[in-house]
Amino acid sequence: MHALVVIDVQNDFCPGGALAVTGGDEIVAPINAMMAEFDAVILTQDWHPAGHSSFASQHPGKVPLEMTEMPYGPQVLWPDHCVQGSMGAAFHPQLATDRAELIIRKGFRAGIDSYSAFFENDHETPTGLEGYLRTRGIERLTLVGLATDFCVNFSAVDAAKLGFEVTVHEAACRGIDLDGSLAAARKGMQEAGVTLA
Repeated sequence: MHALVVIDVQNDFCPGGALAVTGGDEIVAPINAMMAEFDAVILTQDWHPAGHSSFASQHPGKVPLEMTEMPYGPQVLWPDHCVQGSMGAAFHPQLATDRAELIIRKGFRAGIDSYSAFFENDHETPTGLEGYLRTRGIERLTLVGLATDFCVNFSAVDAAKLGFEVTVHEAACRGIDLDGSLAAARKGMQEAGVTLA
């Protein structure tokens, strides 16, 4: 079985949002059009409590996109975004959410960020997605969404490490490209065995 995993197509990552990805809204229609081709559709949703530790506002003297050290390693500090229950955390209004069988919410633990759909940023705490896919008999994944170089990248690499057959459909993704992060993400995904289509 083959699942489409739609990563974080939320208002805050689209133009006008708190952490807007250039062209983030351009992928909504192509993603909707793809959904019928798959056995299952899964959505992920960034879902931070107010005052999350990855927010620059929680670190005096720091500004968004600066790096800091967390107990689990280096962490980009972000503008406050995708706060639970906010309009920014909601899915893009045109995204066909009714087709989804599962929504995985991530980043809801205040002390740790979560880019991957499979693990928190400690690379150990699972989200439960792997277990769901295995019990459903899903072995192939196509990933789309936001942003190519962060949540899509981390999700794809983790999925490949877990033994899934993974494709990232780049035309239905958009990246942030922070200091060359897009090129590094593409290289890392390919090295992990992810197919870039």
